[in-house]
Amino acid sequence: MFKSRQLLIALINHRLKSERNGGFLKSFCMMSEGSKDEQTAKLLKRANEEDENSAEKVHATKRIKAEGEHAEDEKKYPKRKVALLMGYCGKGYYGMQRNPGHSEFRTIEDELVTALIKSGCIPENHGDDMKKMSFQRCARTDKGVSAAGQVVSLKVWLIENIIEKINKHLPQQIRVLGLKRVTQSFNSKNNCSARTYTYMLPTVAFSPKDYDTGNISAFRLEPETLQNVNRVFAFYKGTHNFHNFTSQKAPNDPSARRYIIEMSCGEPFIRSNTEFAVITVRGQSFMLHQIRKMIGLVIAVIKGYVNEEVIERSWGQEKVDVPKAPGLGLVLERVHFDRYNKRFGGDGLHEDLEWDSEEEEIKAFKEAQIHPTIVDTECQEGSMVSWMSTLPIHNFQATSARTLDDKEQKQDNADVGKDSD
Repeated sequence: MFKSRQLLIALINHRLKSERNGGFLKSFCMMSEGSKDEQTAKLLKRANEEDENSAEKVHATKRIKAEGEHAEDEKKYPKRKVALLMGYCGKGYYGMQRNPGHSEFRTIEDELVTALIKSGCIPENHGDDMKKMSFQRCARTDKGVSAAGQVVSLKVWLIENIIEKINKHLPQQIRVLGLKRVTQSFNSKNNCSARTYTYMLPTVAFSPKDYDTGNISAFRLEPETLQNVNRVFAFYKGTHNFHNFTSQKAPNDPSARRYIIEMSCGEPFIRSNTEFAVITVRGQSFMLHQIRKMIGLVIAVIKGYVNEEVIERSWGQEKVDVPKAPGLGLVLERVHFDRYNKRFGGDGLHEDLEWDSEEEEIKAFKEAQIHPTIVDTECQEGSMVSWMSTLPIHNFQATSARTLDDKEQKQDNADVGKDSD
């Protein structure tokens, strides 16, 4: 490439010199204009070919260098199975799980994998197939849903200051909050004993159906109403058939039976002059939209749109139209590994998967990223009040007729197969 450029420069300099000396016509009298152009084109083609060859050599050199660096990393840093504790605000993302072939739908895992590569925790060529790193997430949170205690398991190079380096390449609304070594066979989904979710909502959701929602900041939840709310939530405890609380589950599908350990609503509090409360639900596992539908149905009961007997009827064989509450306030609070901790936590080699030492950091992340987003979005956009206006449209007595929830089927079909809210 260098020689061809020298030849071109010499040719141009010779032409300029000939013009200055008045000898241009004499120098090229034996060369036709066509031959001049042909010679110049050949020189340019040769230069381009040398440029391409040089670029290929540079690329090959970089690839060899990168492979060498990876080999050095493997020698310097061991590849180990770990559990990463994550927190994220789900607003603006299309859920937790990656959508291969749909880069326009950005997910939390897209950001995480990019950060793992950039920080040097995993090889770049494994980014498109994380199975090579034994990657698994504990829960596939839905679009807009946040998490304060998500856990993913994978193999990584245990580089120095690994959490700090990963977070350096993550947006502020996504953080790695903790890391622990686990057994080689550990799978964050299969080894999970239970999951705890919270749902933050304005208490006006429990107002009578004829209440004027034009000024939600004026509403205050009465203690008697809160007591009634928790009485109805208690109906969910135990094992029930939740086929009406998700999409495309037949009444006789064994996987629709889910065990709820506890569900209750806490004391109300004030944020931005509006009263909010937090619902907590703990269960072994949840199906897509299950929690939002459980909450939606209780709100419909408390507001007086339907009698509370609908809850027990929804566990039967017939189709029941169950409203789905907005996703904004839903947060994966914590995942539990009781069986794993009992078997491996005290073996002297592995730690319990409890995050007591990270508790303050978890709390700080929620207060900085999750709760303000829920409160501000609710106050500005009024997603709960807007959803409440659709409750009269639901036909809670419907059994076989097409319901409002059926109209959402196309949207839900894209998410079929997800096993958590």
